[in-house]
Amino acid sequence: MDFRDIKEFFKDAMKYIFVAICVLFVFLYVVSFQQVVGPSMKPNYLEGEVFLLNKIKYRFSTVKRFEVIVLNSEEEKYMIKRVIGLPGDQLEYKNDQLYINGEVVKEEFSKTGKTKDYSMIQKLKIEKIPEGYYFVVGDNRGNSKDSRYFGLVPKKNIVGKVGFRIWPLFK
Repeated sequence: MDFRDIKEFFKDAMKYIFVAICVLFVFLYVVSFQQVVGPSMKPNYLEGEVFLLNKIKYRFSTVKRFEVIVLNSEEEKYMIKRVIGLPGDQLEYKNDQLYINGEVVKEEFSKTGKTKDYSMIQKLKIEKIPEGYYFVVGDNRGNSKDSRYFGLVPKKNIVGKVGFRIWPLFK
């Protein structure tokens, strides 16, 4: 091997290293795969399904009501939940109906089980959701650890927005 061969080898190796660093950056900061664990999001997200997680979305936009997010939790590493309450909202459930700021809000997604009556004052001892916090619930209301149990979620704990399903290919 002469010097030119060694130079070409390192030149080619640097291309692969650069590509590997770019892929690593994308999966650390832009997107990743997220698997649903547990029954808390039935019937819309089933255990074992894998979704693309958009990690960069909330750096440039706000969280919207009814979006499905992944959050960092003290109880479990990552949890998938639906955002129900936004900063400034006052919410409660009566007769399986969601009320936000005293107005009836129709939930446009299917959910499993009835939502037991509660208000934020009962559950969290607050009237309105403070700035930078969100109220999240699972779609399977009878079998979900969510804001009704662990409280509000700070924006810094939101990892990203759940995107399209990767696996299984067909539902």
